[in-house]
Amino acid sequence: MSGEFKAVVEIDRPVQEVFAYLADGRNDPQFSPRVLGIERIPDTPTAVGTVFRSTVKDAGMKTSREFRITELAAPVRLRWTEVSKNSVTVREGGYDLEPLADSRTRVSIFNVLEGHGLGTLLVGLALAAARRDAPAFGTRIRTAAEKAIVPG
Repeated sequence: MSGEFKAVVEIDRPVQEVFAYLADGRNDPQFSPRVLGIERIPDTPTAVGTVFRSTVKDAGMKTSREFRITELAAPVRLRWTEVSKNSVTVREGGYDLEPLADSRTRVSIFNVLEGHGLGTLLVGLALAAARRDAPAFGTRIRTAAEKAIVPG
């Protein structure tokens, strides 16, 4: 079983700057409290093939996660896939960015979750939790990006 959750948010910053902020996955802990730590491999600007290795806490359990960037089309599209072997993983995820008037940016985020082994029983619960949190997740992204990106 697999399924998708989505969120859409408008950020009061220019699309190029929002894209740069989101493409650097090391910023994820600023808006995702489940991310306890993250590193970029290699430690060079994000490109197709870059891997972000993180430690996350879900449902009280710490797990290691690795996401590989599969598509990078600045400043409008970013895609990733999870390459770690966990019971519930992200088959595909991404950001789509759209420039708006007054140097604002609309960001759409999605993740397609799928279960493996015992995870086939858990993926429905994970999806329900992610869907419930999606609006708040979008708000956390907006708040963190607007705090981190100094208006020019």
